[in-house]
This record gives sequence, structure tokens and C-alpha cells, in this order.
Amino acid sequence: MAPRPLGPLVLALGGATAVLGSVLFILWKVYFGRDREQRWDGSEAWWGADPVHLPEWDPEDEEEEDPALEEMEQREVLVLGLDGSGKTTFLRVLAGKPPLDDHIPTWGFNSVRLPTRNFEVDLLEIGGSQNLRFYWKEFVNEVDVLVFVVDSADRQRLQWAQQELHKLLDKDPDLPVVVVANKQDLSEAMNVVELQQELALHALNSQREVFLLAASIAPSGPGFNQPGTVHIWKLLLELLS
Repeated sequence: MAPRPLGPLVLALGGATAVLGSVLFILWKVYFGRDREQRWDGSEAWWGADPVHLPEWDPEDEEEEDPALEEMEQREVLVLGLDGSGKTTFLRVLAGKPPLDDHIPTWGFNSVRLPTRNFEVDLLEIGGSQNLRFYWKEFVNEVDVLVFVVDSADRQRLQWAQQELHKLLDKDPDLPVVVVANKQDLSEAMNVVELQQELALHALNSQREVFLLAASIAPSGPGFNQPGTVHIWKLLLELLS
């Protein structure tokens, strides 16, 4: 079934929200401005959810002698995906906040700042509704890593997710991409091998750094102990270091 056309008022509100988000993002970039540089020397992509390449996460590792706040460098991560894929829940889990019981679509953007030992990570999520996706491409050249969250059980919209992802990748051929195959706990979820095909990841430039990780970032649960969350965070730290 084709999506219903959005009413003029809804489009206007969505556009205004996205413009406001753009302005705030620009101010955020000016305040924390720095030159972007390539930080990952990965010569091979890592497909699947096998965590053997990633060390175990230990909270104490992030608490040892952090530099003073004003001296810490910034890293920016853009978190995108269709509405309902789990982007907001992902940010809340990383921030140590309880996930929301009910799904509330993001009409603008959400942001989270996470300190690590050597730098701070700013994660920016932009809403995934149809009228906000137009603005995604304006941000991909301003960040260090793209996280693209996919609802593994939403088979009807996987083609849309593929199209939106490839549009973003066309905008920046050097941007590392972490594709999160979310909702793997659902019985109808596609596995990572199927998603690699459905998202046409095999067709990407072999020089691009693309990672596909399975996850189950549920709207309830023990935060960082949820399957996949630790591995995603550790991979992000590797890419940003």
C-alpha cells in the first residue's frame, strides 16, 4: 500500500522543525568546530554480528582519569534510519536512560553526548519520517561516522531503507558506515546475510568501510546488556579513535 500524502500543515511543521534542527546543528558545529580527518585504516569490511574482533566492554575503562571537559576533542556520529527502526531507543540506551515504553516518532532531532577517556562523542539523531528524510543529506558531510538503523522485521519497507541509505552513501564516499540490523529478537526478522542482500551492501565500493551488526535494542531491558549494544559502541570507539 502506498503511503498517504502528508497534509500541507504536517509538511510545513515537519519542514520548520527540520530547519530549526539544521540551524541548531550548525551552531553546534561552530561551537565544537574542528577539521575532519580520516581516522580508520580498515582495509576490510566486517559483516555479521560475530564479536570476536571487539573487546568486552568494561564501564571502568571509561572512568579512568578523563581529561578536563574543555580539553577534550569532539567526535560526531549521525544516527539515521526510517521511523520506527529504533534510533531514539538506541540513543537512550547508550546514554543510560530507560527506553520509552511507547514509540514516539522523532519530529526533529535528538542528541546525546557521551564522554570517553580521550574524547567526547556527540550522537545526533534526525527523525526518519518521510518529510524529514529530505534533510538527511545535508548532514552526512559534517560527521565522522554514520550509523544507519534498520528494522530487520519491517520487510515491506526494506526497499525504502535501501534507497535512503544509498542516497546518503553517494553524498560522501569516505564516510564510515555502521548498519545496525535492529529487532533481531522478533521472529520475522531477517538475519544479517539476508539484510546484506536486501540492502545491496555487496554493491558498494570495496574501499568503503561498511559494517553490518545484528542487535536487539528493545524498548525495555538492561541497557548496555542488550544484545548488540556493547559491540556497536565498541566499534564506534574504534572508528572514532
